Amino acid sequence: MLARTSLRIAVCDDSPIFLNKTKTYIETWSANTGHAVQIFTYDNGDALIEAHKDCHMDIIFLDIIMPLLNGMDTARELRQHDRAVQIIFLTSSPEFALESYEVRAQGYILKPVSQEKLTKELNELAIQYDEEPKHLILKTAFGYQKQYFHDIEYIEAQNKRVLFHLCSGQTLEIPEPLNHFEQQLLNTDGFFKCHRSYLVYLPNVNHFNNNELTTRSGQTIPIARGYGKVFKEAYFSTLFAE
Repeated sequence: MLARTSLRIAVCDDSPIFLNKTKTYIETWSANTGHAVQIFTYDNGDALIEAHKDCHMDIIFLDIIMPLLNGMDTARELRQHDRAVQIIFLTSSPEFALESYEVRAQGYILKPVSQEKLTKELNELAIQYDEEPKHLILKTAFGYQKQYFHDIEYIEAQNKRVLFHLCSGQTLEIPEPLNHFEQQLLNTDGFFKCHRSYLVYLPNVNHFNNNELTTRSGQTIPIARGYGKVFKEAYFSTLFAE
């Protein structure tokens, strides 16, 4: 999943009144600041967890005191599969502040939630997203993982999965075909499809000729016949752009 221009924001609260008010405050913030958002609402932790497995959120506003699965247990479950999502607790008492660090929460907002409180929190989060380097959110066998472009050397297709080869020497296996990422990445500065089975991140190419390239870590990748000239143009275009 490519980092988006709009923020996916989930609100989970068992009170319809608080749920709708928080949603309205987020919409007002979006209209006032120009930050595009997609808002998803849930009235229980189980529903949020199930939805998040297939639709990664950037930010979750999570009520702590809910029946059945409370907010803190919901956050613990989310953290088992996602290290990247920002969690902000909604609570009527500050007594949970210390416990929130256990699940690496971004913070908490005391109820009743107001436009002013929510705007302050969203402004701080938006700054973080605006300043953050370009990245992907990858769904691995261990859950969602944030992967920065500058740490990727190349992406290799292997049947119905892809391997992300990183500068660190680590390889991430993703159970998706290459075309799941291809169109999005090729529309992003820095990526080039040099072969039907390979996408490379051009800033991490060390040297090349008409037939092959070598990454910074020394890995050799083929360049498909007839792609030498266009690869050279893309490489220097990216180099000069930086």
